[in-house]
Amino acid sequence: MLALEVGNIEEALAFYDRVFELSLRGRSEKMAFIDMGDQFIALFEAHTQHPDEGRHFGLVVDDKEKVRRQLEQAGVKLLPGRGVEFRDPWGNRVQIVEYAHIQFTKRQAVLDGMGCADLHKSREAIEELARKGMAVKEN
Repeated sequence: MLALEVGNIEEALAFYDRVFELSLRGRSEKMAFIDMGDQFIALFEAHTQHPDEGRHFGLVVDDKEKVRRQLEQAGVKLLPGRGVEFRDPWGNRVQIVEYAHIQFTKRQAVLDGMGCADLHKSREAIEELARKGMAVKEN
C-alpha cells in the first residue's frame, strides 16, 4: 500500500487515470482508494509537504515504454535520466519500474488473475535472484 498526498482528489484521479490502468476501490470527499494491478494506492487531499528531491516511490508496470508514451501524450515532463521518472502535479516523484527487471516475482495464479500470464523476468533479474539463493522457475 502507498499513501500519497495530493492537492485535489478529482484532479488526482483524472491524472493517474490518464497514465495508468486503475480502478476505483472507494472514495470519500477527501480520500480515494485505487488499485493499479496488484498495487493499492490511497490518495489523500491534504497537501502539506513541499516536493522532496531525494524521496520517491516506484510503481511496477508490465510495459515501461507504454507508460513513457502515455506520460508524453498526457504532457507530463519526464525527469532527466535513463529511466522513466516524473513528478505528479503535487510534486510526488514517481519512478516506473518494469516487472521483468525487478527481483520479486508473482505466483502464476496471481499473474493469471491479473490477466498477465505472459509476463516473464529478464535473464538479468533471474540471475540476480539465483545469486541470492532465490532461484526463479519461469513459465
